[in-house]
Amino acid sequence: MAEFTSTKLNPESHLLLDQPLLRLPVELSRKNFKLAAVHVEHDKKNLLGVLKATANDALLGTKDPTETLESLDNMINRMKNLKRKIEGFHEEEKVTHRQTRQRLEHLHNLYQIPSLSDVKYDEWSRIRLNRLLADYLLRNGYAESAKALAKEKDIEDLVDVKVFVQCNKVEESLRRGSTQECLAWCSEHRELTRKTNNTLEFELRLQQFIELRRKGLLLDARQHAQKFISANVEHNNPEVNRAAGLLAYSPETRVEPYRSMYSESRWDFLANLFLKTHHELFSLPTRPLLHIALSAGLSALKTPSCHSKYASSSSNANSSTTTVCPICSTELNELARNLRHVQHNKSSVEQDPVVLPNGRVYGRDRLLELSAKVGLEEGKVKDPTTLEVFDASQIRKIFIS
Repeated sequence: MAEFTSTKLNPESHLLLDQPLLRLPVELSRKNFKLAAVHVEHDKKNLLGVLKATANDALLGTKDPTETLESLDNMINRMKNLKRKIEGFHEEEKVTHRQTRQRLEHLHNLYQIPSLSDVKYDEWSRIRLNRLLADYLLRNGYAESAKALAKEKDIEDLVDVKVFVQCNKVEESLRRGSTQECLAWCSEHRELTRKTNNTLEFELRLQQFIELRRKGLLLDARQHAQKFISANVEHNNPEVNRAAGLLAYSPETRVEPYRSMYSESRWDFLANLFLKTHHELFSLPTRPLLHIALSAGLSALKTPSCHSKYASSSSNANSSTTTVCPICSTELNELARNLRHVQHNKSSVEQDPVVLPNGRVYGRDRLLELSAKVGLEEGKVKDPTTLEVFDASQIRKIFIS
């Protein structure tokens, strides 16, 4: 019974890491619906106004039939354009629904697996690992590699390639010193970001103002500020005041905060702000899912001794022993250094444990065997970790309670 309990699968704990898998399609559907509603409402308002004016002109006879027909043709063309836009949204919605079905089926399969030792769990875990790797590649700009991995492993509906590719394009444009792509993204998603009081668009307009001032175009800078920056004085008053003061300082100034405003590092700030806004909008974690999974796994395995000066020989030359502990390995030791270790309620010790004068505990038989192998004289024992030598009479038997 104890063995069954230890290997029993708890699907709920796995879903903590897989929440973005379902959240993103929901957010994409919400975005699609809102954008479609905006287009419909905008064109409906314009078309009704034009239709009413055309009908009145036709009744009053103020326009000849040719102009009335031309006006009707323009309305028909606008309605056709609206239809094409709605069809585009509909196609995107079908893709989102297909991905959602695939993801629900993927998570449903987890609930059909009874234990961790089941072969099906290994298959499901490998699919998730491939998903995490693809997510990591996408976040780091390796879109083609992520696409190839998703296609080879047949997990294209489980990976959000399109979302991250668009995100990476905007991020890269900001790091190159261009605001146009990000402003277009802000315009497209303005209805979604308006309620969050996000400052991304304001910061982009401020950067445009800074670049105009950097080039010495004072008149253009003032006009730009009056059009885009002054309108935000209620929400960003300190930034608006600093922008006004920037007109009096050249790009070579050493006076803060104007020196920082002219700094090229502001482009990195804008790129990071865009990433934060994008991920919040689509309910994506700011860190790669692979990092989150690794952090949880490393913390679960880490013990206080993993980073002591007497760590195993795989990561510490001072040790004469080799351990199978993954955290003590060369590959993972540094990666886990700044992570917390969990509290272990259960521990395992060797048979017939004894304690040395330095406080380290070993099994008596193993300790004597190792001491004999290194050629110590009879009556002496050697700590295999610290290499200290003690009299055999100094070791004390301990009892675990």
